[in-house]
Amino acid sequence: MPPSRWFAVGSAAGSDPGAGARAAEKALLHDDAKLVVVFSPASEELPALLQRIRARSGDVPLVGCTTAGEIATGGGREAGVVVAALGGDGFAVRTALGTDASRDLRAAGARAARCFDADESRPYRALMLLTDGLAGDQQEIVRGAYGVLGAGVPLVGGCAGDDLQMTRTFQLYGDRVLSDSVLGAGIASDAPIGIGVRHGWRPVGEPMLVTRSGGNRVYTLDDRPALDVYLERLGPAHDSLDEEGLTSVALTHPLGLSRPSGEEQVRFIGGGDFEVRSLTCIAEVPQGALVWIMEGDARSVLDATDEACQDSLAALEGHSPLGMLAFDCIARRSVLGEHRISAEIDRLATSGGGAPVAGFYTYGEIARTRGMRGFHNQTLVVLSIA
Repeated sequence: MPPSRWFAVGSAAGSDPGAGARAAEKALLHDDAKLVVVFSPASEELPALLQRIRARSGDVPLVGCTTAGEIATGGGREAGVVVAALGGDGFAVRTALGTDASRDLRAAGARAARCFDADESRPYRALMLLTDGLAGDQQEIVRGAYGVLGAGVPLVGGCAGDDLQMTRTFQLYGDRVLSDSVLGAGIASDAPIGIGVRHGWRPVGEPMLVTRSGGNRVYTLDDRPALDVYLERLGPAHDSLDEEGLTSVALTHPLGLSRPSGEEQVRFIGGGDFEVRSLTCIAEVPQGALVWIMEGDARSVLDATDEACQDSLAALEGHSPLGMLAFDCIARRSVLGEHRISAEIDRLATSGGGAPVAGFYTYGEIARTRGMRGFHNQTLVVLSIA
């Protein structure tokens, strides 16, 4: 008899058409899967990839997205397909979809959150959200989901990537390849589910006042064009940056947003308007807020990895994890460098006692365990499943 709860991960190099099938075969250990999760490079032939995975998984609910890099047990899987599956009678899963997200982000988040069975009696629940990180202010998606579920259901997930092209990301739902969408997977379990959230960045220099902003665009800092102030704070070597150069520098120099809790919330700078001289972030930066330029190094990022794992596992109430899902910002990967990526994945696996790990490098992370706020940038979010 298969176990009452199980979690498994498969991965395969994405250079040949059979990668999806091989990854699915490794992940689908038993015939009672309740959810399949797929992370893939945007360069894959996505309709064919889904067809091959579903030839093995059948009608099991499937969600997934394209990435800025994939994560799987044994190390980073650049340009590879990662498939995670969970199943057994101890889980119940339903999925939902919000399309045309950029027209109304909050409504799309609400639609994705309406996936829980009202009669579901399992005591532990979490909503996993996979979103289009280029659709607009992602905090609005969190607000929409919170409006449906309230404080009783934690939120976790990440924003799809496109290998840092910043042009178009894709979401995978059943046999459909979508953009501008929000996917929800409502997971109910007989055993605990834990979430950990840490970033590893620290503020440098003096704070700046956001004197004009609108949504996720920052127009002025200290009453001067935001792009000019940002580049000046980085130093003379950055005065002549173009758009591509700004994207590269911003990966390791995000904005830190002051919060009443005392811990800065990080905001990813996705680009700038070189005519208006403004900055574009992945989420809202409120007018009147205090912000700092942030920095980190390999040690601080890896320390944050350990802390996120510890927080996630502590919520399992003494149970051992069956598996872990990691939603890790591409900016943290940039700080680590290619030679330290495997070290981070090894820490995830070691923290979980060898439990399988799957995940991806994101354009933003979702984690809400209390309060209404739940969108993060340049942060690691770890979901542990007992």
